[in-house]
Amino acid sequence: MTRFLLTMLALSLTLTVAAQAQNLEKGKEINATCAGCHGDLGQGGSRGEYPRLAGQQVKYLESQLKAFRARTRVNIPMYPYTQERELPDEDITDVSAYLASIELPTKWPVFKDSDDALTRLTLTERVMIIPRVAGNLAKGEAIYQKQCVTCHGKTGLGRGMFPMLVGQYTSYLKRQMEMYVKGDRPHDEEAIGGVLNKLREEDLQDILAYITTLQEQQ
Repeated sequence: MTRFLLTMLALSLTLTVAAQAQNLEKGKEINATCAGCHGDLGQGGSRGEYPRLAGQQVKYLESQLKAFRARTRVNIPMYPYTQERELPDEDITDVSAYLASIELPTKWPVFKDSDDALTRLTLTERVMIIPRVAGNLAKGEAIYQKQCVTCHGKTGLGRGMFPMLVGQYTSYLKRQMEMYVKGDRPHDEEAIGGVLNKLREEDLQDILAYITTLQEQQ
């Protein structure tokens, strides 16, 4: 009986910790600060000056917020918002979980006759379609599937610590690629540089062109 009670107590504590670890309501409140740049729905800036955060991998969001806080990823505007007194670990966990939970469809909604204007506007505001960009799609697919798929997944959704690429602003992705190549930002956990340094500029453009086609598969 004692062992049973201890087991149940441990399970209860585990569930409590899990619930606390992903307090989406608190995450939504914290996101009110982030929304000034990244939007209420985490959709980012209209021209890609701020990245889309909605639907992003939660572990990636957590790691980047902590990197901003530690200044291992330099971004001066983010610094005051991510200092420990402003954004402790538990807040990082909550806001990351909330942003990861937001779904932004890539197809226009089908309205019902009974939908009022506010409902139609709300549904429309959630749609996020990244424009197609120029590039050799076949070549971009071949490079992506060979060089990028292991970390970012076949459809660009990412996994674990590796970010989702599909549905991200092309201008933002291009800017990050340039930073990786220049060594201004680590491309992975191991070292500066990586696979992108082995590719030509036209290869990078072809990858970006291919990524814009992936959202149609979601």
